[in-house]
Amino acid sequence: MSAAETTAKTVKERAEEALRDDFLRQSVRYTTDRLRSARLQAARDQGNWEAWRERGRQIRSHTIAHLDYYLNQFAENARANGAHVHFAETAEEAVRIVQAIAQRKGARTVAKSKSMVTEELHLNKALEDIGVQPIETDLGEYIIQLAGETPSHIIIPSIHKTRRQVADLLSREAGEELPTDTPSLAGFARRRLREVFLTADIGMTGCNFAIAETGSIVVFENEGNARMVSTVPKTQITLMGMERIIPTWADLEVMATLLPRSATGQRLTVYMSGISGPRREGDGDGPEELHIVIVDNGRSLQLGDPEFQELLNCIRCGACLNVCPVYRHIGGHAYGSTYSGPIGAVLKPAFKKNILEWDDVADASSLCGACAEACPVKIPLHDMLVYLRRRKVEAGRAKPPEALGMKAYAAVMGDAGRFRRALKLGRLGMKPLARDGFIRARIGPLAGWTRHRVFPVLAGQSFRERWAHLERELERELAPAAPGVSERLEEALRRRAEKREGGVERHGG
Repeated sequence: MSAAETTAKTVKERAEEALRDDFLRQSVRYTTDRLRSARLQAARDQGNWEAWRERGRQIRSHTIAHLDYYLNQFAENARANGAHVHFAETAEEAVRIVQAIAQRKGARTVAKSKSMVTEELHLNKALEDIGVQPIETDLGEYIIQLAGETPSHIIIPSIHKTRRQVADLLSREAGEELPTDTPSLAGFARRRLREVFLTADIGMTGCNFAIAETGSIVVFENEGNARMVSTVPKTQITLMGMERIIPTWADLEVMATLLPRSATGQRLTVYMSGISGPRREGDGDGPEELHIVIVDNGRSLQLGDPEFQELLNCIRCGACLNVCPVYRHIGGHAYGSTYSGPIGAVLKPAFKKNILEWDDVADASSLCGACAEACPVKIPLHDMLVYLRRRKVEAGRAKPPEALGMKAYAAVMGDAGRFRRALKLGRLGMKPLARDGFIRARIGPLAGWTRHRVFPVLAGQSFRERWAHLERELERELAPAAPGVSERLEEALRRRAEKREGGVERHGG
């Protein structure tokens, strides 16, 4: 799906399109299952995982609460190391800074390692607009770039591509038919990208973490391309979100434990590079000039917001995507933005000054809470999605049927008598739609809901009705009433409970 296509439809329309793509659903489910299982195993192997998560949450929350202090400390130390530090309030400003550096250097090509911030800024197109060719060197990003698409996963950009599709893309680039086996395809990409590393005028990286105490940037990767990008070209540009700061190298130990285990189930990423300024005298490699562009682009809007400030704690591991039942069915492109899954459903609206522009992505969630359970720094994403939905309603953006339905729901749930009558009516109304214990509507407002969801029929008897029936039975057993009947009723209830626990008497649901 191209970048233009992702903004041409609503989330619902894009989701419907994704649900018709059987391969996408199979591929996304298979890969996310593997990543989720690997994360759980890595957490068990590490031990005390909840303690590590809590420590990670504390570090991130403390840093964001004092972000101005740590940003200033980082900038001062980075400049002392010889780096040029730029602050960009908006995406447009960040793009102008990068374009100016490229033009001043007379750059023709830029070798890029994986960076979600550059995706967020649409930086590839901006470089092409001034005659500079950006080349992605992460294999997944390289495939996506050749396809003219955007990433569909934070960690695995080409999760939705088949091997045959990848072979076709690389064959077109090679000018010859390539075998479809993985070693052959990876071998071609390796040979082609080595030429890029050696000839690129500028190397561009993202930043997983920035160390305030030394002004260093840290990049995690598995392929070695980021290390090549940050050592061979004479000029390096690093794009980092302003929230990527952590105070000390000691804090990096916690993040280096949480991030790879949560992202891919690895104990450590293959390469973890710490960069403290450009090349110094006596260094064997490294750029002659290092520029660090610190990007706001809506992040500061969350500072001081009790509902959304924790959003800035995110370490971009993608664990929330791998457990989200919605993402696992529709993939990343259906969200229509750089960031997908639960984190994307919150990030995109929150980073925009006009939250309502992207209010529909908050509806792409089951609110099951799996994302918060998987998050290595305990971000309450499911709560944030509810907050976004509330703000949508408060702004008068709720659709009339939805608003009417919620008013009816409140009226029914606010009165016990109405609730009982509604249950009885519901049992009657569901009969034409009931099939094998489930409601399956073919037309009407329920059709869209039941097409992709399980909707059990209402129980023949509610809990309240069962309880009232039980009380009446007990009263008949104890009749005629006599002094102390209340005490005997309680004793009878206690005995029945003990019998049920002992397996003597069992009742259904």
